[in-house]
Amino acid sequence: MGWWEVSADTLAGSRFVISPLAETIAALKTLHRGSAAHPGERVWLARHGAAYRGRLAADPVTAALVRAALGHCWNATFLTPTPAVEPPSFTDELASVRATSPATARADLAVSLAGRPLPGPLRRADDLPERTAGLLEWVWQEAVLPYWPRHRRVLEADVLTRSAQLSRGGWAAALDGMRPGMRWLGANRLQITADDHPPRELAGAQLLFVPVTARQSWVSWEVRPAPDGQRSAVVYPCSGVLAGTGGVAVPEALGALLGPARAGVLVLLGTPKSTTQLVALTGQGLGSVGRHLRVLFDARLVGRRRVGRSVLYFRTGAGEGLVAAQCDG
Repeated sequence: MGWWEVSADTLAGSRFVISPLAETIAALKTLHRGSAAHPGERVWLARHGAAYRGRLAADPVTAALVRAALGHCWNATFLTPTPAVEPPSFTDELASVRATSPATARADLAVSLAGRPLPGPLRRADDLPERTAGLLEWVWQEAVLPYWPRHRRVLEADVLTRSAQLSRGGWAAALDGMRPGMRWLGANRLQITADDHPPRELAGAQLLFVPVTARQSWVSWEVRPAPDGQRSAVVYPCSGVLAGTGGVAVPEALGALLGPARAGVLVLLGTPKSTTQLVALTGQGLGSVGRHLRVLFDARLVGRRRVGRSVLYFRTGAGEGLVAAQCDG
């Protein structure tokens, strides 16, 4: 079991961060894995998988680089830099990958290969960081940027969900199950993985939590001096109900009855959500979402309850019955 010792002060100063580079790395991992975790990801993979495989087939050195960097037990450190507390643009984030020296990149690859020899082309190449950055830039432009506005809304909704869990049940509720094998053990200990790894003490480091829409997860920390202090990060897949939301699938009959936009709000309320989350997920304005909720509430299709500073909306029994009837019909 691998765990981090996290003081109360470190937890109190932790932050949720949205990182375009982390989203791109997660997309690269999914493209390389070649399998999807939910229907929306399956559609995305079918759209971009062939182009990714073609790019690697045309560049054997980069193909060998990716295979080595995405090791079985550990990612090459330079491939997955820890985000800044306030992440800059994707281009600025990518600069940290480009700034890696070739010698450091090879050393990181040796770790990710877990004792296996570094392939010959990677021992000879002096442009490994630039090749890595070039591939990440390609993934960003081709397979992430076209979806980024909606994905960012989904990530923002996940942060709101985690914040609500934190206000209701403390850190144990917010962190348990955030990534496979992760749970709060108490006594300042955060289990990061069920695998055996030496414990780490995060004294003086800032802890960041970084959601991504793909079903990917990893951890990172600064192993080299950072100008803004030492940081550790947990990159985690956002909750399935959000990650799988590829535009809301609204039954045609339900859309005809309530109107597509209002029906979409009702469908999303299969799990409790705040008005802000619904705005993020639907892309509708705050006023529009508020009007839909008022109509649905007056019709007794949704209820509401206060949790901390948030008001969460949820489907009532009548709302559940209506959605189920239309989905079965």
